[in-house]
Amino acid sequence: MNQDTDIQLSGPFKATDGSGRAVDIKSIRIFDEGYGVIDLYVDLAAPASDGLHKDKKLIAEISARLRTLGYSGPDLTAGDPVIQEKRLIVLDTPDEFLPFAVRKGFKDLTSEFDDE
Repeated sequence: MNQDTDIQLSGPFKATDGSGRAVDIKSIRIFDEGYGVIDLYVDLAAPASDGLHKDKKLIAEISARLRTLGYSGPDLTAGDPVIQEKRLIVLDTPDEFLPFAVRKGFKDLTSEFDDE
């Protein structure tokens, strides 16, 4: 991914998955623009175990981290299994994530089509 088009939301931190294993997260980021639907990219320090992208405890801890940064909304959800990578978890964001992302610099391209 091109880092020039990313907004980093968080630097490194540790989280715990549902099995009690520590997961070293290098960063949480999003693309800087899109059409309202925002994928959240979680970069890992080590390769992920299969299915880690849908681990509810890990997702809850990532969501909690985002709340410490100003996000207010429900937990994120597991992203499409096809787009997961060894050192990258992709999570889906709810509609409530958009205002937070905009405050962090995200450009919602759908706003260009709003009637004035």
